[in-house]
Amino acid sequence: MNSWAKRVEVATNIAILCAFIMVVALAAQRLLSTRGNAHNGEPAIGARVTLAGVDWSKADRTLVLALSTTCHFCSESAPFYKRLLTDASSHGVPAWAVLPQPIDSSRAYLTGLGVPLPNVLQSSLGEIDVAGTPTLLIVDARGKVQKAWVGKLAADREEQVMAALR
Repeated sequence: MNSWAKRVEVATNIAILCAFIMVVALAAQRLLSTRGNAHNGEPAIGARVTLAGVDWSKADRTLVLALSTTCHFCSESAPFYKRLLTDASSHGVPAWAVLPQPIDSSRAYLTGLGVPLPNVLQSSLGEIDVAGTPTLLIVDARGKVQKAWVGKLAADREEQVMAALR
């Protein structure tokens, strides 16, 4: 009986140790997976953005709109995007829309909003470190994020974006 109790005690200690190791591993994985992201789900400033077919070096700054055809905040922000794109164009800042949907449906969506953009790409938003839509990025000539805004923006935050383009 005494050896049986020792075996149960050893098995219990091993189970507790395994559970502890698993909790530590999960905590480390969660910490490392969020380390590159800034607070509030924004892409990290200085993070490199890679999009097939985009040559960041053609301009000092480029505006990237990460949107989705299923995002009601993107649709509600359309009047701001119209103003933003007009302002970006007047300051020589190229703009790209990146959506996870096919390019044809993305163009139709943007045109329907009155926000026709010639530069539309299909890409997983996770590939550009975007967790939610809408997300606006200003990317420098090296392809690094200089500024980022996530979500439907209040008027003061919209003005921050406009000012960053000037």
